[in-house]
Amino acid sequence: MQARTLLSPDAIRSDFSAALSAMYRLEVPQYGVLMELVADINAKALAADPALREALAAGDQIARLDQERHGAIRVGTEEELALIARMFAVMGMAPVGYYDLAEAGVPVHSTAFRPVSDAALAANPFRVFTSLLRLPLIEDPALREAAAAILGRRRIFTPRALELLQRAEAQGGLDAEQAAAFVPALLDTFRWHGDATVDAATYEHLLASHRLVADVVCFRGPHINHLTPRTLDIDAAQAEMPRRGIGAKALIEGPPTRRHPILLRQTSFKALEEPIAFAGAEGASGAHTARFGEIEQRGAALTRAGRALYNRLLNEARDGDVAAPYAERLVRAFEAFPDDLDAMRRTGLAFFRYRAVAAGDADAASQSIDELMARGIVQAEPITYEDFLPVSAAGIFRSNLGDASGPTYDAPGSRAEFERALGCAVHDEIALYEEAEQRSIANVRAALVA
Repeated sequence: MQARTLLSPDAIRSDFSAALSAMYRLEVPQYGVLMELVADINAKALAADPALREALAAGDQIARLDQERHGAIRVGTEEELALIARMFAVMGMAPVGYYDLAEAGVPVHSTAFRPVSDAALAANPFRVFTSLLRLPLIEDPALREAAAAILGRRRIFTPRALELLQRAEAQGGLDAEQAAAFVPALLDTFRWHGDATVDAATYEHLLASHRLVADVVCFRGPHINHLTPRTLDIDAAQAEMPRRGIGAKALIEGPPTRRHPILLRQTSFKALEEPIAFAGAEGASGAHTARFGEIEQRGAALTRAGRALYNRLLNEARDGDVAAPYAERLVRAFEAFPDDLDAMRRTGLAFFRYRAVAAGDADAASQSIDELMARGIVQAEPITYEDFLPVSAAGIFRSNLGDASGPTYDAPGSRAEFERALGCAVHDEIALYEEAEQRSIANVRAALVA
């Protein structure tokens, strides 16, 4: 029997990301407008700044820019989370990071499924922010029990998707024919279905508990609630959105505008009202508001020291003089964070990828990275932040759910509980950046002694 030639997980991920984008563009036409806007902004940014183009090219960023997306889904049960983790694993996506959003008024905890190796990220950095509903945070015991029963009855994957998952796990992947069947079978899980699985009264009760609870519980599965392209100038994108008929949220989430961006900045347009038909003999209909469009700008990944400084400055801005607009407080607070790549590198605030750009000599192997850089033998580029920020994610969720002053939850998140549901440990995102930086240093050393 001839052995199957298995397709790389990177190829399956790329096919799925493209199919998901095409589907979402049909479901949410404004997403198509957003894609065109971002493409225009990115083209102008690259044309206006040759140094930016050169830096992105050196870091293998340009080739992936047009295809880069992140999506977001919300699952209702531990069983659903464990299965979605197995599905994403077929596409080379692993859970990275733990995010407790309950402390910001959103009753979920989350992780991001994404590729983790340098090569896989360069091939396609598609990532999906995946949240698990925390049913115990529904205060009404009867409503909590009803929600658990509703979720317990649904099956979010098609039989074909489950069959192909088992085949992938048994043979270590999928061949081209199987992958071509897997992509549309899995895509059905993320499709919007306008038929609610509950009657109007149940929907209203769950909506009153929290809008996100209704979004998770009342439908056939975890429909994609946004897809996010990456821009090189989010301030320009924010200004352009209203000109193209898109209502942007008032504030960009994350750090302020900087010459050298750090971490992640995000903006979005308001969630759409979509018609739904309720279950039940009365044949009632209504509207559901949950799905929106988002744009992100990614900057340098920060070290633990850099993240500590970022968090402190963000808190200073949030807790500062309320008489001043938040945007002004944010800019003022972040004056304490160096906006110079070499300063961030030397003070250990950000991670960098090093590469040899000239031949070494007998002394090169024993010299420090700083000495090699001073001699022009080695260059450094900041490592792009591939992950998310819990405060920003909660801010995006709440503003688009129309829930700017929703409930607060006292129950702390539990990474151990989340990982039990997931069936594995989540990666420490900062450790991944540390490893990437150290790999680049090892590659430089090897190149200099070759």
